Amino acid sequence: MSPMREPTVVNVVIQARASSTRLPGKVLRSLGGRSVLGWVVRAASATPGVDTVVVATSDAPDDDSVADEAARCGAEVVRGPLDDVLARFLLACERYPADAVVRLTADCPLHDPALIAQLVALWRAQPELDYVSNVLVRTLPRGFDAELVRVPVLTEQAEEPRGPHREHVTSGVHGRPERYACAGIVVSPPAGDLRVTLDTEQDWTVLEGVVAELGDRVPAWREVVDVLRRRPDLVAVNADVEQKAVR
Repeated sequence: MSPMREPTVVNVVIQARASSTRLPGKVLRSLGGRSVLGWVVRAASATPGVDTVVVATSDAPDDDSVADEAARCGAEVVRGPLDDVLARFLLACERYPADAVVRLTADCPLHDPALIAQLVALWRAQPELDYVSNVLVRTLPRGFDAELVRVPVLTEQAEEPRGPHREHVTSGVHGRPERYACAGIVVSPPAGDLRVTLDTEQDWTVLEGVVAELGDRVPAWREVVDVLRRRPDLVAVNADVEQKAVR
């Protein structure tokens, strides 16, 4: 008989803060009756194969409300440096040990648990992969971004004290395919031209329009795309919004 494989632990870590530069307090806005952060925690908690959901916020006073809301929604909470998101992720890994973590951001309320589960399943089938995401080749609307990274690889990133990876966490991994084994998930038909993340008031109008059509539930990504393909008026609202570049 072949030896039994050790079980692997996969946690979701959601980065959240109140002090967004373009739309302060956005993760605490009420969307369809629950906070934007609450939408993300709900989707993560509904994902098959996930062990623990952790919200990593800052230790700044204005993030007290973020920590309180995360706990109210049923997530574990860790708090660390405001401007060092990687440090917060490592703190989450220290307090809630895992073999790999899925990185989500709290400004993407329409996350689809099935998409997150695909990343987890692919990594469990090929645990030698260092990084799995649905953004290596963008075929999904911006707002469904999910990345899985092995915890030892995250720990390696901390050896470099400065750089964009301190804020963006994974840029030092997927940006170095010669060192790290990366894999991606794509969907068809592609919908990478659409945007359902929350950075501006225009984005907020789009999200409210989608939720008005679908209601307060966890939607499948195809449902969201279907709404937007039927509603070019909504798509036009934030079509000109540019995503902040990685510094």
